[in-house]
Parts: sequence; structure tokens; C-alpha cells
Amino acid sequence: MREMTVLTHRRADDTEQALALLARRATEAGVTLRLDEDETRKHGSVSGPGVEIDAPIKDEVELCVVLGGDGTILRALQRYAGTDVPVFAINFGEIGFLATVEPQDIETGIGRALSGDFELLRLPAIVLDLPDEHTQLGQQTAINDVAIHRKVGERVAAIGYALDGEEAGSVRCDGLVVATPAGSTGYNLANGGPVMAWGVEGFVVSFIAPHSMTARALVVAPDDRLTIFNRSREPLDIAVDGRPAGEIAPGARIHARFVSDVGTIAQLPGSSFYRRLREKFGRLAS
Repeated sequence: MREMTVLTHRRADDTEQALALLARRATEAGVTLRLDEDETRKHGSVSGPGVEIDAPIKDEVELCVVLGGDGTILRALQRYAGTDVPVFAINFGEIGFLATVEPQDIETGIGRALSGDFELLRLPAIVLDLPDEHTQLGQQTAINDVAIHRKVGERVAAIGYALDGEEAGSVRCDGLVVATPAGSTGYNLANGGPVMAWGVEGFVVSFIAPHSMTARALVVAPDDRLTIFNRSREPLDIAVDGRPAGEIAPGARIHARFVSDVGTIAQLPGSSFYRRLREKFGRLAS
């Protein structure tokens, strides 16, 4: 039996027609779509040809189809990190930089997804290793980025950072972002950090509202381990791929490292990172 997981974003009305079309095409192709309890409740789906409701998400599927924006795509990539299940995304978000197909091309896109007519791109990740005893955070994996920032209403943070055990600096700022190449077009780009093309090995560290004239974003080699120190008087919040993931206590530290080939994203044949960059963010300056 051919099976595919389906994940959609939170506004069910936006994707209802697309999901119905996907179910019809899946039935014709002999594919069963699996909707977990959340998706079933969200859409009020009724089990029938091409759809299995209240189906626990499992690894033994050939594809994960996403109808949503970058947040939903990241959730799918997180769920299938470390597996061979590709994520095929149809954009129903505002930017959808990670999406494979735009809504106006949904008919063609669904056909390609069901027939396997796509290419695979392996994505790296940032892994936060277990910190010392002062933090209450387990190991976390970010496909896009890790953001460390001061709590709302608290004073400016003091953050130190070291690479391979060599302290590189200490910055007073609102926070710090560690981004993969795939995530470099997100929070990092808003910080004025460099865009890294997909396929580049390494990650970027950039600062949120630095209170300094010399704090600059830094592209880090893939084998260099990053250590981040909280030198503030208050704890700092941690977000992984935009979701709260814990905090760093005053005086504590966390470690981050680059890991290749963690997630798999499907893209149409002939897709180009630079074309995607141009279409999503405007033409590159000549």
C-alpha cells in the first residue's frame, strides 16, 4: 500500500479545497493519505477512499505532503529528521521559502508529488547539545535556526560566544541567532546577516539589535563547535525553528554544532536556490 502523511497549517479553511483535490488525486493514483488526530479534528475529515483519519504519524510512508507555510514545513522536517521521508510542500503561507510549489500550480504539483516526479535535497541542521547543570534543556535540533533572546521587559542581554574553545567575543544585544543555510533567509537575514546558498557547509551567527558598532555576523566552518554563554543577570529564552525550547540560566552555557543531511526536502526538477531567492525576496541588485 502506498501511503503519505499530510500536514496543513492552522487555518483549515485556506487548505480545505486543496486537501479535497489532493484526496481525489490520491485515490486515482492508489495512494492513501494519512491524517493524524490533529489534522482530522482540524478538517473534520471523514475516512474514505484515499484518506485514513486519526492515523498516527509514522516513518513508514513514502512522502510527507505539506499544505502550509514555512512553519508547517519546518514542523514536517522536524518530524521526519533523520529518516529518508521527503517533505513535499505546497505553499499556503506568506513567504514559503521552503515550499516546492505555489498554490497556482497545485494541480501540476500534486501530480508530481503522487508520481514521484521530483528531486531530493538533503538539509543540514544545528544541534544543541546537552548544556551544563544550570539549564533545563535537552538536546534539540533546528533545521532553520536557533534564536537566543532576552525576555520581554528585561534589560539588554550580555552574550559571550566561543568557537572550538576559543572565545570570539562578548556582545550586549537583544539576542543571537544561529542559522543553517536553509535558515539564513529568515531571522538571520532580518538581522543583516549573510544569505548562504543551499549546499554550503557551515552556519552563520548573527546578533539581534547589537549595542555595538563592531558586532558582525560570522560564517562558521562546519566542524567548529559553538559555545554560547549567558553573562546576563536574567535567564535568556531559547527558540528552535521559531518554537519555545527552554532557557539559559544566568552564568550557564549551551553548545551548538553543525550536522549535515538531517532532513530531506522535495523540489521540482530544475529548481534553483537563486531563482527562489529572487522570486521570494525581489531581484538581486546588479
